[in-house]
Amino acid sequence: MLYQAPTPSYPLFIRFNSLTRSAGYQGPAPLFPFMSSPVPVDGKESPVSPHTEEATSPTSEKACGEAEYEYLRNEGDAVFVKGEPVVTTGRDVSLYLVDVRDDDDPALTFRSLFIGTVFACLGAALCQIYDFKPVQVTVSTVFLLLLSYTVGLAWAKFVPRRSSVEGTRFERLGPILDFFNPGEFKIKEHVIATLIASTASYGNTAVLNFAVQRLYYSTDVKAITAVLATFSTSCFGYGLCGLLRPLTVYPSEMVYWANLPTVSIFQSLHFDTAANHKRMKLFWLAFAGMFAWEVIPSYIFPLLNGINIFCLASQHAKPSIQNIFTNVFGGADANEGLGLLSISLDWQYITSVYLSLPLIQQANSWVGIALCYIILSVIYYSNAWNSLAFPMLTTSIFSSNGSIYDQSAVFGSTSQLNQTALNEVGLPYMTGSYVWSNITANLSIGGLLAHCLCFWGPYLRDTLRNKHSETQSDPHWKAMQKYKEAPFWWYIGLLVLAFFSGLIVIVRGQTTLPWYAYIVALLLGSFITPFSQLLYARMGNGIATNQLMKMVGGAIAPGRPVANLYFSMWSHDIIAQSIGLAGDLKIGQYLKIPPRVMFLTQVWGTILGAAINYVVMISIVNAQHTILVSPNGTNVWSGQVVQSLNSDAVTWSLARELYGPGGPYFIVPLSLLIGIVPTVIQWCAAKRWPTIGPLKVESVILPIIYMYLAWLSSGVNSTITSSIIVGLVSQFWLRKYHPGWFRKYNYILGGALDGGAQVMIFILSFAVFGASGVPRPFPSWAGNPAEGNVDYCNGNGALS
Repeated sequence: MLYQAPTPSYPLFIRFNSLTRSAGYQGPAPLFPFMSSPVPVDGKESPVSPHTEEATSPTSEKACGEAEYEYLRNEGDAVFVKGEPVVTTGRDVSLYLVDVRDDDDPALTFRSLFIGTVFACLGAALCQIYDFKPVQVTVSTVFLLLLSYTVGLAWAKFVPRRSSVEGTRFERLGPILDFFNPGEFKIKEHVIATLIASTASYGNTAVLNFAVQRLYYSTDVKAITAVLATFSTSCFGYGLCGLLRPLTVYPSEMVYWANLPTVSIFQSLHFDTAANHKRMKLFWLAFAGMFAWEVIPSYIFPLLNGINIFCLASQHAKPSIQNIFTNVFGGADANEGLGLLSISLDWQYITSVYLSLPLIQQANSWVGIALCYIILSVIYYSNAWNSLAFPMLTTSIFSSNGSIYDQSAVFGSTSQLNQTALNEVGLPYMTGSYVWSNITANLSIGGLLAHCLCFWGPYLRDTLRNKHSETQSDPHWKAMQKYKEAPFWWYIGLLVLAFFSGLIVIVRGQTTLPWYAYIVALLLGSFITPFSQLLYARMGNGIATNQLMKMVGGAIAPGRPVANLYFSMWSHDIIAQSIGLAGDLKIGQYLKIPPRVMFLTQVWGTILGAAINYVVMISIVNAQHTILVSPNGTNVWSGQVVQSLNSDAVTWSLARELYGPGGPYFIVPLSLLIGIVPTVIQWCAAKRWPTIGPLKVESVILPIIYMYLAWLSSGVNSTITSSIIVGLVSQFWLRKYHPGWFRKYNYILGGALDGGAQVMIFILSFAVFGASGVPRPFPSWAGNPAEGNVDYCNGNGALS
């Protein structure tokens, strides 16, 4: 019996439907037949889904059906409530939640490629816009999925088909029409179109590095540098992802929980068509409603993004009270305050993520956020790290007198340290909240490594043993064996191309990074990648590892902030890319997308997305330069992401002075080791006391709690209370007391709300927010004050 690794207990209460297989698709061959043709098993017909009332071949019965049901009988331990399985583990997901059905329909066609490319451009543009927003939001995959579905259905219905010219003098055009419209828009075409769009929407740190160089170093990165750098980071991450598939994708416990709504909607739309009309009606009603609503809180009535009774009541208080209220209760503007008890009605910042993440994950995050309110307040008002000399929240760096640090004088036009200038200007200082953010980042990394090794070590051992024997118990992996696998040498070749692309950038570009540091960055990122993938796959959330990368980069290339940027990019960004792409590979396994088609799809989406990211970044940086370098920003634009990248690059390039023994921030690198200790203690306690009262000790995920201990250290914080309410309503009330409604409509509703809000923000960004030119603000009134913060918490000189 395989080792059952500890898993979170978050019941999904989703009904498993035994779906009958519809008539087989008889459309044309895909664009690239060699990528999707099934592999015969023992010379017999390739297996299909065991969840079918049609007869299956003997090989199918043996390969999928019998093996799966035997696995269920021997290994399955799901609890049934009112005839429905309570899904708690990855095995339960594979057996009860995701159908193993495969209709053998073509995946990569002109239609799927075209639709995916169009929405990839939209998704990548939205992703880049939100990198310059006060709250960073990911583009909803469910939104892209449903848009692709609607366009695909319209394409199948209205574009002429081959059948429309049969028996006429235009019959010779049949193959051409067949190429453009192969007939019914089925699940695999839909998946490919969506994955191209979602892959392009992940974003790319390389593009943000180019923004930092434009904003802070007056460097316009050459086009060849931009192209090769983005290709290198993206494709190196994908190459690692492919090599790690047997460990982080194939096993049942590698779920990637955040992707389950996507998988569920795919199968609901295509395998349960009778219920689709109501679902799509709800989608378009919610989409249209949110599209119309979003213009109100984001443009006409921004007070709705942060309604706080304490702020409204403090307008005539004395200045000292106003300052405290602004720091604690304010939060509708970027870096205004902690936003305690604020209510937000602006969905663009709430998002559907809280409709998707398991309640146990959200509960861990709530513990971290609750402590964050307390810790950040104590740090500031106790004057730790000289906090009172600086704003409470910001990611900028300062001089000792509280003014913005003059880094151009210290690093000059060469982007390298001038020691004489440093002696004159002095060392940079960080706000207490930003120091704490760096500490928790390292705590999270230490906790991540310890958690994976302590709690999941035996699982990793058994998984590696299965990889060596080329076996997996997952029924979906077994069902995929009829397709030709993307060979490992494809991924190795991609790694080689990515490596030499990056090497060209190092030699010919404007990076100041030595070639040996580039190699160390890739090796470090490659080492951390499997740990990060494991946590994300099992818990639905990951840990930011860029702090560790900047720390190592500062040691290898001291005095070079731009080099630190690129070191972090080639070490951390390959981790982020590999996690997103591994999740997509899992979707492909669940939905039976041929591996070679997945390879082409993801490479195309990655490259296309990077190009769109770069174009949008240039437009926004040129138009909003002043706001993006401001420590505060506005409720529309904020440079907190690029400021954070630059601040880390500058401070870690001075690692010996700032982070070494005797330096003001020595606790930051030390916290990497400190983060390991509590997790080891927790593991020892779990061995002795698996449960304490109703609490399973292993369900406390310390790396996630660490990460949320500094969640409020920058940006707009007025959305926290609303986000918690949304999570409780969805993951507790609806899931537990209305499971039928939850299963049918929860994820579609979330995707519709995200889609309506994000499309409106896309339009407003270029129409009135000034993404491409001069902004056109809405006339001031009580709900959109001309001066001060929009939530009327006007301490800290907000009205001056």
